[in-house]
Amino acid sequence: MMQISDNMRGAAFMTGSMVAFTINDTFLKGLSLDIPLAQTLFVRGVGTTFCLLLISYFMGQLRLGYSRSDWMLILIRAVAEVVAAYLFLTALFHMPIANASAIMQAMPLSVAVAAAVFFREPLGWRRIVAILIGFCGVLLIVRPGTEGFNIYSGYVLASVAAVTVRDLGARRLSRSVPSTMVAVIAAAAVCLSGGVITATTTWVAMDQSAWLHITGAMFMVVLGYVFSVTAMRTGEIGFVAPFRYASLIAALILGYVVFGDWPRNITLLGAFIVVATGMFTIYREQVAARRLRRSALSAQGQSQNGS
Repeated sequence: MMQISDNMRGAAFMTGSMVAFTINDTFLKGLSLDIPLAQTLFVRGVGTTFCLLLISYFMGQLRLGYSRSDWMLILIRAVAEVVAAYLFLTALFHMPIANASAIMQAMPLSVAVAAAVFFREPLGWRRIVAILIGFCGVLLIVRPGTEGFNIYSGYVLASVAAVTVRDLGARRLSRSVPSTMVAVIAAAAVCLSGGVITATTTWVAMDQSAWLHITGAMFMVVLGYVFSVTAMRTGEIGFVAPFRYASLIAALILGYVVFGDWPRNITLLGAFIVVATGMFTIYREQVAARRLRRSALSAQGQSQNGS
């Protein structure tokens, strides 16, 4: 019997995670004409937060004794999560799922730029060139100044910015903060924001179809999170991370099968450019990280020899 490597298992989990998150988006988009967004996020959030709490409890990570700086980063990340959710889903309800997903693939590029600007993380000329080309790909997708451009493309771009803030906050969290608790607090923040908005509006009665959509979305969010964490813990990040782009393939398939949408050729070209440059950026980040590790080990060895 053929033995599957950790990297291949990690890649499978990451692919499953991205497909699950995209199915969640599909469920929510299917509700867009019937249930207000805030109410949808509130109802889904109740179940999602409860499930993540259970996961955190059984993993022995249910604790809140963090430093003040960690709490500040957790709260910033939670606010960014709320903003990103409302911006992205508002856009998703008004544009094809594949187009929205294609724009979101620029996130690794924006995170690399923001980390270089705010955290002074090194950014070599190869990655700078790749990032510039990648952003040209984004322009091909949104096509500003043409009749194909609308305000909702801008919403997705703003969502990318919010997700960038979220991920930068996660990078600065200390290792003592469990990833499950970060997810619990973010899910609770989205749920709470939806509940507050829903309390100021009229509650819309939900039929069996609506409940099935929301339950499916909740299940897929939890499954996507579990698969994502498992993927990162199973394989090497440099091998596993590029499989995040499976979400675009899933969005193309689901958009066509469920909604009958298929992007224009120029959108597909832009998406290809964004994905290719994003994968190259991830690869170069791993090369730089390995180089730093080798330098640190070499310096440590010289220090021991000198003593």
